[in-house]
Amino acid sequence: MEKRKLFINFVAGILGGVLVLLIYTITTDQEIKSVQSNNQYATTGQQGNFINKTIDSNQTRGLNSRPVGQYSPVSMLENEMVTAAQKTVDAVVHVKTAYVQEYNYGNPFMEYFFGQGSQRRSQPVLGSGSGVIISEDGYIVTNNHVIDKAQKIKVILNDKREFDAEVIGTDPGTDIALLKVNEGNLPYVKPANSDDVQVGEWVLAVGNPFNLTSTVTAGIVSAKARNINLMKENYGIEAFIQTDAAVNPGNSGGALVNRKGELIGINTAIASKTGSYTGYSFAVPVNIAMKVVEDLIEYGQVQRAVMGIMIHDLNESFAAENDIETLNGVYIDNINQGGAADKAGIKPGDVIVRIGTVNIDNVAQLQEQLSKFRPGDQLKVTLLRNNREIERDVVLQNKMGSTDIIKGEDPLVNLGARFEPITKKEKKLLNISHGMKIVELKSGKLRSAGIHEGFIILTMNGMEIVSGNDIRQVIEQSKGGIMVEGIYPNGMKAYYAFGK
Repeated sequence: MEKRKLFINFVAGILGGVLVLLIYTITTDQEIKSVQSNNQYATTGQQGNFINKTIDSNQTRGLNSRPVGQYSPVSMLENEMVTAAQKTVDAVVHVKTAYVQEYNYGNPFMEYFFGQGSQRRSQPVLGSGSGVIISEDGYIVTNNHVIDKAQKIKVILNDKREFDAEVIGTDPGTDIALLKVNEGNLPYVKPANSDDVQVGEWVLAVGNPFNLTSTVTAGIVSAKARNINLMKENYGIEAFIQTDAAVNPGNSGGALVNRKGELIGINTAIASKTGSYTGYSFAVPVNIAMKVVEDLIEYGQVQRAVMGIMIHDLNESFAAENDIETLNGVYIDNINQGGAADKAGIKPGDVIVRIGTVNIDNVAQLQEQLSKFRPGDQLKVTLLRNNREIERDVVLQNKMGSTDIIKGEDPLVNLGARFEPITKKEKKLLNISHGMKIVELKSGKLRSAGIHEGFIILTMNGMEIVSGNDIRQVIEQSKGGIMVEGIYPNGMKAYYAFGK
């Protein structure tokens, strides 16, 4: 009896297990079908890898794809970035440059014993970078260091058309240069307001790194108004947009654009110990670049407006020592007598906290805001004096101390050279009594005439050259061509001519 009862319980247990297993299998199969009918993803279990499931034979879905008509924030961002790239890539050009570098070559042994002087040799130097077309009639923005010293500049469009480019003007203080090609109906990028750029927003960098044409990289804005001590020029302005979009050699002069495909900056530099991208890149804000462009087109040179002040950033220890209750703003150390700030009643010890409606936290931000104005412009400056806000109306001046717009360029600027008086040693060695030596030569009339760095100008149009003012005077008084006579450090005399 006991055995029969035990057998019946055993059989019932087996039947119950089979029934439960059958119900589980049917239910699970329905759930899987339901998931496959309503969800594009399935997982492999432990690894969690996504497997593509095709519902419609006309749709192919990958990891980031979604059914037509269904958009998440990620897919919207992707679409925006793709559209921004399409808007930009045809308007970013490849800039190629060439110039001839001269150097002295000699044998010290032969020179010492036989008096054979050194010889001048030359070698071609090629360079490349990027540029951004900003108007359909052929104006192109790039970096000054991309075309510096170039004797020939060629731009190549994304559709492979090539054009010779003319240098309209340069501004080493912002590392911006303006080129022009004789062609119309070109694709171009519209500028945005770089003041509206937000830290954390997505951006694209478009350029030609390592001669890889039409390359697009993506990142976010990491910081604004960044100063990296790159500009060595007087009145240099650094207020870079910092991004983590990959930028490498060849990207210089290319476009940094927002998600709408609008230009917000000109890619200029990278922070790297290797020479290649290692995490951060820097772009000149488009507001600064376009102000430079407008000045070069309208006036022939950049109109730099100054307040006539010496300034520095605030930090906690300095603020505590000087009883300043804020760490935001720019501290004024000194005032130039008769300068714009002095005439407006600004004093040493004041802290600039706002220009117009824009808050000022550091020196780079102040430089960025001032770069938008020209001499003679008036702006409202908000200061802290004894920790109380006051306002002053400042009429900006040029670097010469007046409010005039300076039209045209100094004649020496067009020469593309920096001069220094010759030394007593050079006078004795070369048996000359005067002259101005070219210690640095960039793109300009002298390089175009065939003159090389190191050349000592002795006379111009028959006038002895003793100072830079002598060179300026000859150019201003000349009505035609200018004849130049001089000597190289190896003793070789040379003659050149160029037009005014």
